[in-house]
Amino acid sequence: MDRRALNETRALLSKADAVYRPYSCPASAECCRLKDTGRQPWLWPSEWALLMEHLKREGRTLPPKRDDGACPFLVGERCGVYGARPFGCRTYFCHRAAGPKRQPLEETNALLERFAALHAEGGEPKALLDWYDGDGSSSAAPSSGASRHLLPGEKE
Repeated sequence: MDRRALNETRALLSKADAVYRPYSCPASAECCRLKDTGRQPWLWPSEWALLMEHLKREGRTLPPKRDDGACPFLVGERCGVYGARPFGCRTYFCHRAAGPKRQPLEETNALLERFAALHAEGGEPKALLDWYDGDGSSSAAPSSGASRHLLPGEKE
């Protein structure tokens, strides 16, 4: 993954943080219970590459899938890769979140369009656990059928 794509991905994730800043998360890790919610974040190849870079920088390896169906990056009740968490995690709209009543769908869609443009020459998003079906590297081939991130309020 080239440095430009990684830098653009960091910028998009930062913009997502700004869009969702008015909302407060109850920090229950409910959204990280992938099996319970029936939802997984979808990651673009550059997001997976950032996660792998983050783990490498911290001297960590890719955590195994969990038997309980929770996110492999969940440590206790907290995200173990919070600073590098993907777009889908940053924009997950929990029913218990406090903030403006109107969800920022237009802003979220605009960011998704920028992710799509960034990957226009190749690379589709796929569900977090599908990245594990490859070799765990940022070059794992995308699965067919994975076409986009879930928007807030959507189900897989």
